Amino acid sequence: MCTFTICSPPTENMLAFLNKPYPFNSDLKHNAKIILFISVGVLLYILLFLPIDISSFTEKEITYLIAGITVSTFIMLSLNLIVFPSLIPKMFDNNRWTIKREIIWNAWTLISISGIYYILYSFVYGVYIIHFVDILQFVFLAVIPVSAVIVINYNRLLRTNLKMARQLNAKLAENKQLRERLIDFDSEYKKDNLIVRADSIIMIKSADNYIEVYYEKDGIVKKRLIRSSLSKMENMLKDFNFMFKCHRSYIINLNHIAEIQGHDAQGYKVFFEGIDFPALVSQTYIDAFNNII
Repeated sequence: MCTFTICSPPTENMLAFLNKPYPFNSDLKHNAKIILFISVGVLLYILLFLPIDISSFTEKEITYLIAGITVSTFIMLSLNLIVFPSLIPKMFDNNRWTIKREIIWNAWTLISISGIYYILYSFVYGVYIIHFVDILQFVFLAVIPVSAVIVINYNRLLRTNLKMARQLNAKLAENKQLRERLIDFDSEYKKDNLIVRADSIIMIKSADNYIEVYYEKDGIVKKRLIRSSLSKMENMLKDFNFMFKCHRSYIINLNHIAEIQGHDAQGYKVFFEGIDFPALVSQTYIDAFNNII
């Protein structure tokens, strides 16, 4: 029972679910390995369990049938997993692939494989009258390669996501270490030296033979004038991906940006909390700035 809310009909919920993005396996090299693996697997399954009634066939006919099923499995999987995605790449665009498309494609793969099994069984051996039980046998046999494709792709996707998650966690840990690393601004005048955490730096501005370092301490923005050059600071901060040289006179901390405004045809103005003037992003750096933001 719904109170004070509008409940979506079950059909709408189902359609929304079916239209959710789903990654299509477009790795042709990986698919080639899958096809070979599954074709051999189908061959072994037939040899071990004999799922089709072949009691009336000769040994030679049995050999042809088993070889034909194995080859036809290889051909149909190759068409569905390699040839069609290569010929119609827009249809199999990973950005447009959904759960609904995946279900339809797997159903088509099932029908096409079971259909080729039926054709092979019927026309090669002259069996034109086929019973419903026989059809079920072919469908059941075709379920094996289709299910194998689904399971292999699912496991591959799971491994890919787990690997990506580990990489992202490692990157997060690395970024945290970078943010917490202490930066030693070594001035030509030793009394002006400054040591601060990397993530507390807001902006560094060139001022003739000096640099102005704006940083946050105890919630307050402070400034220190240091006898040094911006190029020296750029080289010292090159490993910190959140520090960005946006102008010949400015290095900024991307994590502290409060607002970005259009300046003129030449670039942007970048504002920070607690600083009463903006840093400039010049045309030279604007593409890199857009990409990193």
